[in-house]
Amino acid sequence: MASIANIGVDAGTWPPSGSPAARAIDRWIYVYMAASFIVVTLTGFIPDSIGLVADAKAGAIPPLPLVLHFHAVLMGSFLLLVLAQTTLAATGRLETHRRLGRVAMLLVPALVLVGFILVPTIYHSVWYPAQSAPQPARAELQHLLLRLDNIMLMQLRIGILFPLFIFLGLKARGKNGAFHKRMMILATATPLPAAIDRIQWLPTTLPVSPLSTDLYIVALLSPMIIWDVVRTGTINRAYLVWLGTYVAVSVAVYSAWNAGWWHAIAPRLMGV
Repeated sequence: MASIANIGVDAGTWPPSGSPAARAIDRWIYVYMAASFIVVTLTGFIPDSIGLVADAKAGAIPPLPLVLHFHAVLMGSFLLLVLAQTTLAATGRLETHRRLGRVAMLLVPALVLVGFILVPTIYHSVWYPAQSAPQPARAELQHLLLRLDNIMLMQLRIGILFPLFIFLGLKARGKNGAFHKRMMILATATPLPAAIDRIQWLPTTLPVSPLSTDLYIVALLSPMIIWDVVRTGTINRAYLVWLGTYVAVSVAVYSAWNAGWWHAIAPRLMGV
């Protein structure tokens, strides 16, 4: 088993060197990233969830669908798993880290499946009332549907990139630890727009553009990326793979955002 001093250092590239503080950051930067993702998620979802539950109890909105609760439990479990995994690696408990990592192979497919069920469920909950609601409620619901069309673009991006990055990270496990640990963090950041967009006090470019959301993702990841560059003087391949793939898919998202042709296609994709 590797010593604690070696955890977080890329085997085969350079030996552990420098100050004790630098070596500590090498070990704990990934724990910090995982913890920061949980803070962002709680900051976005706790106030929003409290409001939704209150509205549902008051009868202002329909009861929250069961699939929404499943999604919350699965996503929370995944974030806690990533925090546990990074902590185990930082403290040298690699064998436990490897065994626990198998849980991701069950959680990730379940998350993706539930996500693809959740999207049309939410869409239908707005679409059908919008067809029969009196004015001005109908106009408000139709405007909400246009927003949901755009949100769907971001959800589709997550549905594509999240499992892809997880697959790449898990595939590198045991063969390329440097790529593996970075890609797992990058993958975990991919669904965070759902939480970021719920933080009401953050400046935003929505609904005009998702640019602000993407910039917040980059800001969240910047401590890990900047530390890597400062510590090693290079850009790890994981960042290049992540950035190239993220940008390629985002080009399609930005092209369709608020486009008339997309607003025509989106309801058909949702089966309405």
